[in-house]
Amino acid sequence: MPTPNTAAMDFLLTRRSRPAKTLTSPVPSQKQLIPILTAAARSPDHGKLEPWRFIVLEAGAMGRLADLASQRGLALGVEQTKIDKAIAQYRDATLAVVVVACPVPSDKVPAVEQAYSAGAVCLAMLNGALAAGWGANWLSGWASHDRTFVETGLGLGADETVAGLIHIGTETSAPPERPRPEINAITTWVAK
Repeated sequence: MPTPNTAAMDFLLTRRSRPAKTLTSPVPSQKQLIPILTAAARSPDHGKLEPWRFIVLEAGAMGRLADLASQRGLALGVEQTKIDKAIAQYRDATLAVVVVACPVPSDKVPAVEQAYSAGAVCLAMLNGALAAGWGANWLSGWASHDRTFVETGLGLGADETVAGLIHIGTETSAPPERPRPEINAITTWVAK
């Protein structure tokens, strides 16, 4: 019989993302962020390809990206409410980590598995930040999928994409619990 890690299981059964708009300063220092990044980098990675990397966006970069989101939204004809939401995502934040999916050519590991690995990194980073006592949220948005925005604003290469932006900060208010899936409704047991 395995020995359970009840503290870890209790954390996973009760974990809850914190809305990014409720996060404020202080944010983790570089020293405090390193263990969170390290935990994220321990995600499943078939073939040890490391098909992801991190960009830590600090306060100064956030203002620049808010301006770029405004410019790109207008240039693309994005609905004003969506532009405003993208601007706020950057302008109102003090720290976010961009998880960049950067697939590696491989005969053994399909690109889709590498993308799943980048998604696993996002969740591990989110959970690592929460476990470290910070508030955290995993976001994306239209700007993070715009080639000009990600290449100009974040310096991504032509084959790189944003898997997620993990906003991390101090929680100002605890969100209420939300409905969760009914496990029996989404689970199929196959015995033979």
